Amino acid sequence: MSSSHGEDHGSTPAAWTAVFLCIIGFLIGGAGLVTGIPALAIVGGAIAVLSPIVGKAMSAMGLGAAAK
Repeated sequence: MSSSHGEDHGSTPAAWTAVFLCIIGFLIGGAGLVTGIPALAIVGGAIAVLSPIVGKAMSAMGLGAAAK
């Protein structure tokens, strides 16, 4: 079904970057947990926690969706 109402569902560079960073963080953190390397798990968790902050910063720079 096509979007006739102009909805982009968050398809912006800010949203894509935040989601990508969060996925990478969870993958790194999960690898750290599975392999028993706590430092890797902490780094992955930190990346996942920082991803929405990066997304908000990018959105503030004009790379996000316009506020309604």
